Amino acid sequence: MRNYHISKHNSFYAVGLSYKKADAEVRGKFSLDVPAIDQILVKAKELGVDGLLAISTCNRTELYGFAQHPYQLIKLLCDQTQGTVEEFQEVAYVYKNHDAISHMFKVGTGLDSQILGDFEIISQIKQGFYRARKYDMANPFLERLCNAVIQASKRIKNETELSSGATSVAFASVKYILDNVPNISEKNILLFGTGKIGRNTCENLIKHSNNSHITLINRTREKAEDIAGKFQLTVKDYGDLQTEIRKADILVVATGAQLPTVSKALIHPKKPLLILDLSVPKNVSDDVLELENVSLVHLDQLSQITDDTLAKRKAYVPKAEAIIEQVKKDFLKWLETRKFAPVINALKEKLRTMKAEEIDFHSKKLTDFNQDQAEMISDRIIQKITKQFANHLKSADADTEDSLELIQKVFQLELDSK
Repeated sequence: MRNYHISKHNSFYAVGLSYKKADAEVRGKFSLDVPAIDQILVKAKELGVDGLLAISTCNRTELYGFAQHPYQLIKLLCDQTQGTVEEFQEVAYVYKNHDAISHMFKVGTGLDSQILGDFEIISQIKQGFYRARKYDMANPFLERLCNAVIQASKRIKNETELSSGATSVAFASVKYILDNVPNISEKNILLFGTGKIGRNTCENLIKHSNNSHITLINRTREKAEDIAGKFQLTVKDYGDLQTEIRKADILVVATGAQLPTVSKALIHPKKPLLILDLSVPKNVSDDVLELENVSLVHLDQLSQITDDTLAKRKAYVPKAEAIIEQVKKDFLKWLETRKFAPVINALKEKLRTMKAEEIDFHSKKLTDFNQDQAEMISDRIIQKITKQFANHLKSADADTEDSLELIQKVFQLELDSK
């Protein structure tokens, strides 16, 4: 990114890991909650990183930012997670400059999602940018890039059927239940955890199972009551978890803890119990499989479910990619203008200095001089002149480097060294 005047560092990187090479256990070691993301942003600022975005979902953890070397970003991530640099390097990817830009477009539009067309990632990018801006780590490049990715995501949703049908991690879990549990409307279902995936799972359960025996438990009861009120469901206290698990035929765990919230010690099954763990890192301990009558299915297994909906979505990938290329082209066109922004700004300042000198001269010489009118006319002329130069530099026919050098020489411009 040299010569684009967007960062003191020459390179923009995307470093991360995803479901493609890292299983749920490894991804869990590198997952980030909000306090950890905030700490990364604080540390990055102390180290002189001047633009950084962090996202962490059930199937990926990524940092996008400017740095002298990608290892700076990798170390920031590893220092705030349970994983080591060596473990990260075994499954990680590093993209640089234009490749990093393309990667963010692919991620943000659902083309790189574990379930094709699952657009929940875009809300994570929005949240990541909000936190970056809060800690003064969102430079103009990151802001423009995030807005471009959001625009591409909206266009793909509106202009294609890539996200048609109800296919997401939440829906995949409900589909698994419907396909594997007979008489679902008669079963007792316990949903533990009411975050975004938990809420979506709850809505899909109600919509597709016709089940009125759904109980919600959350560490914060008020959050569960908010959801339960919409659907007239039962809410129990966190302290009732063990009792409610004993009653359940199906347990859906969608908590966001860093350590397992459900283990063998909580479960005393007298009948078959199906457990779906929708959390990363895993929030259900593997020791539950030591119990008879207990079946455990994790997020990664659910994400491998393929059906007609996903098959249909694949047909819209080329159109989605074409939209991405259109939006990305506009973004890269803006990026190219950053090359000559310092020269245009310096030219504008030079013309303003000339204007001020001439107005001062004529105001002293002419008794009926109208300074307000002179200011207005001069500003319009300056705007027109700088626009002409900018349009020339944007032109495909222009040799940008030679033109910039000539403008600087003719007007004797001194550029800001920042």
